[in-house]
Amino acid sequence: MLSLHPRPFAFSFAGAAVFALATVASSFAIRWVIDNVVLPRFEDGPGGGSVSTGTVVTGVALIIGIGVVRAVGVVFRRAFASEGMWRVAETYTNQVVERLVRQPVSWHRRHADGDLVARAGVDTESTVSVIAPIPFASSTVLMIIVSTVWLFLTDVPLGIVAIIVFPLVVVTNIVYERSVSEHYTRAQTQLGEFSAGVHESFEGVQLVKAYGAEHRETERLAVLADRVRASRVEAVARRSWFDALTDMIPALANIALVLLGAVRVDSGDLTVGEFTSVIFLFTLLVLPLRLIGYALSELPRSMAAWTRIQAVVNEPVEPDPHALIGEPGQGVGVHLENVEFRHDASTGPALSGIDLELANGKVTALVGPTGSGKSTLADLVLGLTAPTAGTVSLAPGARAIVFQEAFLLSGTVRENVEFGSAVSDDAIWEALHRAAADDFVRDLPDSLDTIVGERGVSLSGGQRQRVALARALARNPAVLVLDDTTSALDPATEAVILDRLRSTLDATVLLIASRPSTIALADDVVFLSDGRIAGHGNHADLLERVAEYRHIVEAFESDRAGTQ
Repeated sequence: MLSLHPRPFAFSFAGAAVFALATVASSFAIRWVIDNVVLPRFEDGPGGGSVSTGTVVTGVALIIGIGVVRAVGVVFRRAFASEGMWRVAETYTNQVVERLVRQPVSWHRRHADGDLVARAGVDTESTVSVIAPIPFASSTVLMIIVSTVWLFLTDVPLGIVAIIVFPLVVVTNIVYERSVSEHYTRAQTQLGEFSAGVHESFEGVQLVKAYGAEHRETERLAVLADRVRASRVEAVARRSWFDALTDMIPALANIALVLLGAVRVDSGDLTVGEFTSVIFLFTLLVLPLRLIGYALSELPRSMAAWTRIQAVVNEPVEPDPHALIGEPGQGVGVHLENVEFRHDASTGPALSGIDLELANGKVTALVGPTGSGKSTLADLVLGLTAPTAGTVSLAPGARAIVFQEAFLLSGTVRENVEFGSAVSDDAIWEALHRAAADDFVRDLPDSLDTIVGERGVSLSGGQRQRVALARALARNPAVLVLDDTTSALDPATEAVILDRLRSTLDATVLLIASRPSTIALADDVVFLSDGRIAGHGNHADLLERVAEYRHIVEAFESDRAGTQ
């Protein structure tokens, strides 16, 4: 992780090293001041009880100077560690988002949106949480090495007592890490599942409210949250024992040092200044040792989150279906040859033996019973999914789709039609006119600059569909797929829209339809049944010669009559 942005971490480690050396030096300064300034004031005899001004100034300069150097080291360590940590977080987030963007629609359909969002957000923060203490931990390691040498040079028995602490902390951490890692891994996975559940519940809030399923959703999310809580509580319980041990071990060592040091001073093997410097130095080491414990305690959670990030980043990018699309002959908008599609190897084909050619500039209705493969065929035509076998060829130019459930952003009408493209106001109004949406948009409070609300909540269903259609038309697509797009419109408005598409748009339009009035407006009809083309021709012709088609249309008519 640190190698992603080495420069800020290099400065941070340099500041940490300065801090470590200055901390050890402060122990030397304390020793010098006690032996040369404090103790002489209590001595008896000739010259006793007095200390020269130069000695006092030297002692003060040592303490202040080392303190300033330590402060500078702290500033460098913290500032550049924080900068490096957030740069790493930015890099990981960008890597996840970049990989999500590159994966095709078929890949995203196999993954929960909420879980993917968690990997780019919560998991990234958990991954980098261990980075900030690392420079401080490195300074602690340096302090331990220098301090150990200093302690042994000062007094060997005290050095032995002090150094025993370090392997005890290491062993404690190893035991802790082995016992807690599986709980943090499980907790991060369950957190992703919980995020996916929350995202799904918010996405379907209208359905939840309409069916009065608030209690059901609350219970479902509560179960997911309880799983996260149980894993986290188990991990925190083990961490509390670890934190207690990392506090207790240095405290006991400090007590041992005081007792042994008192004996060594009393025997004359150690001066008061040397003894004080040892205790002062070890006291300074206690907090860094606890910080190492904190960093090590964060490591299992950080590794679990990092593993989830890498699972997305390292997953191979599936081939882009757009790259497999060829170009048909002159005057042909859509050409499919012997196309087959399977959702996976264990299931039968959703589409098989599809041979289809649609002329440019024509409106073709795609009709079939539920599960016949209409939406799958539309995905293949748009290049959202790749065929298992066969070839798909489309006229060169933009491709667009308008779904039955129109999705609008919470911004303005203008932003929804532009959708990131450079589209002039004239082009926007032309697209709105083709979609029979210009009249109602002009009547909105701020016209194109009217805020439509989240998912276009301030507009009716038919208005949302027409704005979504205008968004597609603003790109002047060569191939346009309408997935039952006009289902919320009255037949008269629908007829106006299709007539305008024929007269103003040089595009091949594939219209998934289930309303007889819509089907009758198309130039020709493709009838799908059990994943195969069971008929292709004009509406009247298919009614006459394809019995299954006639039954489907009659069923559509009956359903419409029954709901009126």
